[in-house]
Amino acid sequence: MKTKIIKISCIYFLLLTSFSFAQKLSKNEKKILKTIEANNTDAITFLKDVVIINSGTMNHSGVKKVGMIFKEAYDNIGFNTKWIDMSEVNRSGHLFAEISPKKVQGKKLLLIGHLDTVFEENSPFQEFTMVNDSIAHAPGGNDMKGGDIIMLYALKALAENGLLKNAQIIAAYTGDEEHSGKPISISRIDLVEAAKRSDVALGFETSTGFNNATVARRGSSGWKVKVKGKRAHSSGIFNKNVGAGAIFEISRILNEFYTKVKGEEYLTFNPGMILGGTNLNLKEELSKGTAFGKSNVVAQTAYVSGGLRFISEEQKEIARIKMREIVSNNLPHTSAEVSFTDSYPAMGPTKGNNQLLQLLDRVSKDLNQGGVEAYDPGKRGAADVSFVAEYVDCLDGLGAMGNGAHTPKETVNLNTIEDLTKRTAILIYRLINQK
Repeated sequence: MKTKIIKISCIYFLLLTSFSFAQKLSKNEKKILKTIEANNTDAITFLKDVVIINSGTMNHSGVKKVGMIFKEAYDNIGFNTKWIDMSEVNRSGHLFAEISPKKVQGKKLLLIGHLDTVFEENSPFQEFTMVNDSIAHAPGGNDMKGGDIIMLYALKALAENGLLKNAQIIAAYTGDEEHSGKPISISRIDLVEAAKRSDVALGFETSTGFNNATVARRGSSGWKVKVKGKRAHSSGIFNKNVGAGAIFEISRILNEFYTKVKGEEYLTFNPGMILGGTNLNLKEELSKGTAFGKSNVVAQTAYVSGGLRFISEEQKEIARIKMREIVSNNLPHTSAEVSFTDSYPAMGPTKGNNQLLQLLDRVSKDLNQGGVEAYDPGKRGAADVSFVAEYVDCLDGLGAMGNGAHTPKETVNLNTIEDLTKRTAILIYRLINQK
C-alpha cells in the first residue's frame, strides 16, 4: 500500500511539474512553438537543398548560390537583405539580413552563421544521405548549415506571428568562416560594424547538446620560426667554427616550447609543418614545401609553422613573450626569428555572457528540455562570434547537433532541429522584449 501511495505521489509531482513549466510559456510563445512545428518539414527540406550545393570556402560561386537561397528566404519574411562582395580578399562574400524599425524595443540582436564549409569542389563527400530515420551524412550539415536553418526558421516563426515589429535583428552569414580572407580588417569589418549597433550576439555554430552552450571560445594565432645555420661538412659539426646547424637549433626551440611554454590552462600550440636541410622550397601560402639535404652536410636552413590557441589576449601575449625569448637563445653559429599572425581573437567568459546562458537555461527548462551549462572552451575551436565579443554579450553553440564535423563522416541529427529551433525562437522573443 505504501509503495502504491509513493508511486501515485511521484506521478502527481511529475504532472504538476510539467504543468508548472507549461504555464511559464506566454500565449505568444505557445503560438511560436506551433508555427515551428508546422514549418519543421519545410526546414528539413531546406537543409537538404542547401547541403547538396557545394559551398567550400574557395568555391566562390557555390557560396554565393547558397547565400542567394537564404537571401530569398529572408526577403520573404520582411528582412532587408544585401550581398557583400569579398573578392578584394579572394573570398565570395557575406549575406546580411536586417530588420530595424524606428522604435526599437528590447535587446538589439546580431545572429551569426556561415555559408561556407570545409568541403571544396574536389571533395568526394558531396551528398546528403540518410543513415537512419533521424541521422544523415551531410557535408556541412552540422557545421554549419543546420545552424543556419535554425536561425532562419526561428525568425520565420516570429515573423509569421507578427512578433518582430519593434525588434532590431541582424542575421549575418559570412562566406569564409572556415578559411577567412586576409586581412581580417576587411573580411570582418561588416560583422564588427553590425556588432557595434547591437547589444547581444548569438552564434549558431555546432551545438554540443541540449545541456551545453558556449560562453567562451579560445582565440587562434599563427606562428612561424625560421632558422639559419652554417653550411659545412658534417664532420665539423659541434666544433667552434661550424656550430650546431639549423636542424638542431629548430629542434631545441620546439623542445623548449614544449617544456617551458606548455602547461597553462586553455593554452595550446601545435607545430603543423616542419622542413629542414641544405635548401628549402617553401610555399607558405599553400602550407607546403620540400627540403633537400644530405647526411654529410650540416643543415643551413629550417622552418616550422604552427598555431596557438588562447583564452585571453593576456594569455596570448605572455606565451608570445616566452616563445620570443626561447627563439633568441641560439645554439652556436645559428640564428632564428619567430613571427606571429593574428587570426581569431578570444571570447572570454564574461558576466554578460553568463547572464545570457542563465536566460537560455530558463528557456530550456520552460520547454522541458533540461538545464543548460557552459561548455568547456578547451574543447571548442575559434569562430566568427569571437570577432564581436569585444562589443557585445555573446552566446554560441546554438546550432544543429551532429558528429564528425570537418570529416567525410559528418552527420546532422534531423530529429533535434525542431526542438533547437523552438529554444532559439523563445530565447530571441524574450531578448527582444527584455526591458
